[in-house]
Amino acid sequence: MDKTSTDLARRFDVIGVEDLNIGGMTRSARGTMEAPGRRVRQKAGLNRGILAAGWGALVRRLEHKAPGRVIKIDPRNTSRTCSACGHVAVESRESQAVFTCAACGFGVNADVNAAMNIRDTAAGHAVAAREGPPLGRPANREPQHNLPLTG
Repeated sequence: MDKTSTDLARRFDVIGVEDLNIGGMTRSARGTMEAPGRRVRQKAGLNRGILAAGWGALVRRLEHKAPGRVIKIDPRNTSRTCSACGHVAVESRESQAVFTCAACGFGVNADVNAAMNIRDTAAGHAVAAREGPPLGRPANREPQHNLPLTG
């Protein structure tokens, strides 16, 4: 994860991530004695997977290595919004993996469509995040140790 966050911080001026409520996503499904939960084992497995992937840790490391350049995007409707025309519809998500716009017919993998929406939203913040001169290198980039020095 450390190499990934360093690579992202070095290569990109703006890094868009979904502002996920990981604590809420990994809450227990056990329920109570009066109203026991359903599919508790499946939910426990999903929780282990989410926590093992370290989504929150990656975002924290990115924020440390690329201060001011990590843009947290509201996750609502990122997977239901068409990245081609902007139409929002539940019926556009045919399945977990397939997105086909109900308005324009644009079809792509659902995760790719959501990623394009996150990218496009974060791109609107690019100018404000750079804090550097319009030409040349941004002032707040992590140092590039493998580049030759000139001057």
